[in-house]
Amino acid sequence: MTDLSTLDATAQAELVRGGELTAADLAEAAIERIERLNPILNAVVTPMFDHAREAAPGPFAGVPFLLKDLVAEVPGVRFTEGSVFLRDNVSTYESELVRRLRRAGLVLLGKTNTPEFGLVPACEPVLHGPTRNPWAPDRSTSGSSGGSAAAVAAGLVPMAHGNDLGGSLRFPASACGLFGLKPTRARVPLGPEYGDVLSGWACEHALTRSVRDSAALLDAISGPAPGDPYPAPAPARPFAAEVGADPGRLRIAFSPRLPDGSLGHPDCVAALEDAVALCASLGHDLVEADLPGLTPAVGDAIGTAFNAATAWIVGYWIRKLGRRPGPGELEPLTRAYWEAGQRVSAADYLLAIEDLQAFSRVVAEFLAGFDAWLTPTMSTPPARVGEITSMPEEPLRALERGAPTVAYPAVVANITGNPAMSVPLWRNEEGLPIGVHFLGRFGDEATLFRLAGQLEAARPWPLIAPEPSFPVADVRRFGFELG
Repeated sequence: MTDLSTLDATAQAELVRGGELTAADLAEAAIERIERLNPILNAVVTPMFDHAREAAPGPFAGVPFLLKDLVAEVPGVRFTEGSVFLRDNVSTYESELVRRLRRAGLVLLGKTNTPEFGLVPACEPVLHGPTRNPWAPDRSTSGSSGGSAAAVAAGLVPMAHGNDLGGSLRFPASACGLFGLKPTRARVPLGPEYGDVLSGWACEHALTRSVRDSAALLDAISGPAPGDPYPAPAPARPFAAEVGADPGRLRIAFSPRLPDGSLGHPDCVAALEDAVALCASLGHDLVEADLPGLTPAVGDAIGTAFNAATAWIVGYWIRKLGRRPGPGELEPLTRAYWEAGQRVSAADYLLAIEDLQAFSRVVAEFLAGFDAWLTPTMSTPPARVGEITSMPEEPLRALERGAPTVAYPAVVANITGNPAMSVPLWRNEEGLPIGVHFLGRFGDEATLFRLAGQLEAARPWPLIAPEPSFPVADVRRFGFELG
């Protein structure tokens, strides 16, 4: 069972296809590891062990998998989005993504932790408590897909669902030493409940240990669903075929600078310099260049859109539940965002989207001259647990503490709809993972997968963290007591 935890999903599926193990064997091993390590990590907040079905004959037949407790719904299973407001909510329908995951043969074993509505780059909701980083349990996983990232990094499952509205797949990938790809806008459907979230910012995919798992899973879950507002450009061939293919000589822009011209943490800059040297050694052309167009007006538009999105999220659940959140049912930062969002008019929102679409054209013109733009993924190493939190007397504290950890503009990929990825090429002197970030051209996951496969082959990264050691008595446990 310990050996199984080090295998990626592709390798585990091959064991089942070859008859060496059954889906039940893989599930049993995953459940054993969840029961043993989750009291330390607090990654899984809703177990679904009794929901595990016989695996479909898909590419990942029998492989255990976890769903982030945000967007992805399973009938009859608690669905909280990390909010006390939704503590008693139970899903009544199955998301299209969940259907596709099941058709791929994945066995769904539970739901993972997320900050309230995925709004902060940490995973420490009041409802469920903090998820801890397997590489250093006193450190944050970042967010918002932090529970899934911790589960994969600790070997509970080989890959797990995540989503990304501003970096929420890529930040935890960096903090937990995983590969995290944010797909092109509309690559993976959001239905049947949603068609388009925040003008295309939100995307669904997964945290994986290997590049091949990410590519093969995207093949299994991508493609438009009936009624989607628009499709992503169709790939020329399966994404899995790109992993291991020669990327050719790429022209890659890079920058160590934040939008304000300053530098990120020295560890993050060192990770970038290492990646630049590695890419150059592989024959690529590296050109230092800042991304144009990141003006204060664009920053204001991002803030307007984000506030409006929070007002929509809370408004959606008020309509769904038939009541408004009571005292203590929203965390202080969420309530502050909600109140700000209610002051955004329809015209304000549309003007912000217009500004961001104009910025997207500037980015597209810039990337016409490059295959990718490279920066650090995060601007600091993983923060300590408890740093990125708010309290009633300091509602903006989580924003003030969290923003400096993610000051490189990962949100550009959400605004433009472009694919982007965090690659776990470096660790600092403390052994903490530090990812580097590649922004690709619209619709061009293929180039990113080819490059990522080349980097993985040249500099293999650890597939699993050492087993975390942290006294269980020191971990506050919320909502999930193992039987």
